[in-house]
Amino acid sequence: MNLYLRYFDRETLVHNVDDAIDFLASIQEIGMNADLEADIRDYVESDVFYPKRYKIRPRVYFIIIKTEAATMLDFKQKKALRSNAGAATSGDQREFVPTAATRLSEQKQGWYQGTLDFKRVVMIPGTGKHEYRDTHFVAACKANSGLDCYNRIVEYLKGRVDSRSQFPSSKGKNFKFTFLGLWK
Repeated sequence: MNLYLRYFDRETLVHNVDDAIDFLASIQEIGMNADLEADIRDYVESDVFYPKRYKIRPRVYFIIIKTEAATMLDFKQKKALRSNAGAATSGDQREFVPTAATRLSEQKQGWYQGTLDFKRVVMIPGTGKHEYRDTHFVAACKANSGLDCYNRIVEYLKGRVDSRSQFPSSKGKNFKFTFLGLWK
């Protein structure tokens, strides 16, 4: 496992945690200390693959990313993805595990239940002013895919709510769908 580190325009790809700590110690603004070093070592040894950012001062951070890229060019071109991200390895064969994006566009005609959390514009009767309210909407519809279900729900709502209402992305956490079964 290699580590990519970036602080503004300074960046490096190192092969171990000691090189990472040496790189960070060479930047005076970071102020490497024993607590920061221990936290970086804990992050590198953990099973967490999310990038980690460390706050230096308000709105100033440095970032550490775990990667299997052997060179900086491979990392920049995103050639070395983790072997367990989206695929489980078994020998030389890779078994496909669908991600949320592939599940969304998977063509399967039938009934879907879609759940959408969006910002709805409503008028406050006492003041006559408008405000955004979090609104939870659930609907069952005939669709060809999860994306088609999302599009049908949003199209339905656009005709019934204020045009200033804000709808989330179909790929985000505010839209969920379940395949209920085939239509007759």
